[in-house]
Amino acid sequence: MIDSAWMALGLMLVFEGMMPFAMPALWRNAMLNLAALPDRQIRLIGLGGLLAGCAVVMLAA
Repeated sequence: MIDSAWMALGLMLVFEGMMPFAMPALWRNAMLNLAALPDRQIRLIGLGGLLAGCAVVMLAA
């Protein structure tokens, strides 16, 4: 079980690093736009990502 958690963490880091590596200017602009959003909207985006991730994990299991 712990091996799967480490694998998931590693894959998350790979996916998180792809955009800044491939398109740093686009990534920077996206982060600036995100920082300008109100907290409530950022939380909703985070919730959407969380729910999508849970759905993928449930489908993969």
